[in-house]
Amino acid sequence: MAPLPAAAVARFADDLRRGFARAHDVAAVERVGRVGVAVSGGPDSVALLLLAAAAVPGEVVAATVDHRLRSAGADEAAMVAGLCDKLDVPHVTLLPEAPIAGSSLQRRAREARYALLTDWAARERVGALLTAHHADDQAETLLMRLNRASGLAGLSAIRAARREQGTLLLRPLLAWRRAELRALVEGTGAFFVDDPSNTDPRHDRTRVRAALAATPALDPVALAASAGYLAEAEEVITRLAEWLWAEHWQGPDRPFAVTGEPRELRRRLLRRALHATRAEHAIVLPAFTDSSNIEPLLDALEARRGAVQAGVKVEVGEKGWIFRVAPPRRSL
Repeated sequence: MAPLPAAAVARFADDLRRGFARAHDVAAVERVGRVGVAVSGGPDSVALLLLAAAAVPGEVVAATVDHRLRSAGADEAAMVAGLCDKLDVPHVTLLPEAPIAGSSLQRRAREARYALLTDWAARERVGALLTAHHADDQAETLLMRLNRASGLAGLSAIRAARREQGTLLLRPLLAWRRAELRALVEGTGAFFVDDPSNTDPRHDRTRVRAALAATPALDPVALAASAGYLAEAEEVITRLAEWLWAEHWQGPDRPFAVTGEPRELRRRLLRRALHATRAEHAIVLPAFTDSSNIEPLLDALEARRGAVQAGVKVEVGEKGWIFRVAPPRRSL
């Protein structure tokens, strides 16, 4: 197998160090340490494996999740195991305990995959779990969420660094294009597989990918960079919202004095207050999630009118909002 270009390895090593530095909120890191790599067998994840093995030799372990949804899954995992053996990278194939079934199969498969990978990463005591999301993935995600009228958190798209179940997830390839990663793998002669679902037009992402490819004026790297800037703005607003919550929230029955804040901050704080009130009073119905629409409630409060949502009555007092259990609805 031919080696990777030295420039590509150096670029990846820099991206990896920057990812660790950002995740730990420090200016720079000199040594990355032990990392886990999620490898499906596709060209993107194989490129990630090759780059990581070259950039931090002896510090890489790898895992492949066989969802048992396709008959080829076991063969693909075996192919990755063979490649890892050549690279002297310890590898394991992870299998779900129960079959993945039901509606929203892709979502369920993703949830199972991350549960398996984060459990494995914790056992391996890696400093981070690396996934192969790249600039094209980021651009596609941003466009999909723009089309769904997502807010700032959604438009932050794929985070370069985040924690899931206590495991640090890093995406060091977000500035890399899909085509250049594939070219790197092909240049080494390493085997990879193309997932047929990537061209299935039934999936939203596949249709957005086709639209992006048909619109050369849209630059995926620039779109990915914009998502990164949005993620930075999201972090700032999240920290400010946390500070306002700690300063002003004293419980549902005490005035929540945030009515003078910008609407985005009120939106976040109101949603959190509804969750807190429901938890304190054990309100389970009607259902309420982070995706529930609270814009009509915000409009009512802005007009200084009380309103009810999610089993909670919100009143506008002189010193702020008051949250109470909503009275039962009258039956006719």
